[in-house]
Amino acid sequence: MTIETKEEICISVTDMVKIFDDNVTAVDGLNLEVKKGELYGFLGPNGAGKTTTLNILCGLLKPTSGVAIIGGYDVSKQADEIKAIIGVCPQEPATYGFLSGRKNIEFFGNLHCVPKKILKERTQTLLDALNLTEDADRTVKTYSGGMIRRINTAIALISEPEIVFLDEPTVAMDPQSRRAVWAFIDELREKGKTIILTTHYIEEAEALCDRVGIIDQGKLIELGTPKGLKKKYDAKTLEDVFIQITGRRLQEAI
Repeated sequence: MTIETKEEICISVTDMVKIFDDNVTAVDGLNLEVKKGELYGFLGPNGAGKTTTLNILCGLLKPTSGVAIIGGYDVSKQADEIKAIIGVCPQEPATYGFLSGRKNIEFFGNLHCVPKKILKERTQTLLDALNLTEDADRTVKTYSGGMIRRINTAIALISEPEIVFLDEPTVAMDPQSRRAVWAFIDELREKGKTIILTTHYIEEAEALCDRVGIIDQGKLIELGTPKGLKKKYDAKTLEDVFIQITGRRLQEAI
């Protein structure tokens, strides 16, 4: 049984806190709402709480306190239901080096019980979209870091999830590959997918996101459209917005 949320709100987080055993507060009273079909960006330095938040929303971690509802399901009580409707590209690659890129995608598709014919077609579509077809049958252990990130993105999408979590999806990619992934993410948005994208690349957030939440030290410190935030702070870029809010450059905080 799903929990009713506001109309068109796909993800709702209320007063969420995560404190680890060493008494480190990674998420500190976070509140946010993501609309259905929205591409919501988390912008902030490493250690700001972006990945911890995503791990909670994906059901990999339990919050210390607070409530998070994903697609109508409570992350603390209905993790299995949530896993059936989401796709996750984690910050740390999750692939098998002895398998080819194609076989990695198909392996995870089988775990999601994607029918065989559909799986092969969908795998090829993803390989084409992410510029991986030429290298699809090489073992992943021979791939560059950027190629592995693209395979992870394909794995996250093989089940055609309603909600997609992309945690630093373009790390270690060359500019051409990064642009290809940007175009692919934009296509996902056009298909009505709800996407949370974590990044510390200013240009990535400006190019892709409908709204951006700036997170630092586990707190959401600002929220708005890229255009709206730049107007509010009379800034040319989101980097300038970040400097005004935090007193330092984004890269200096990493």
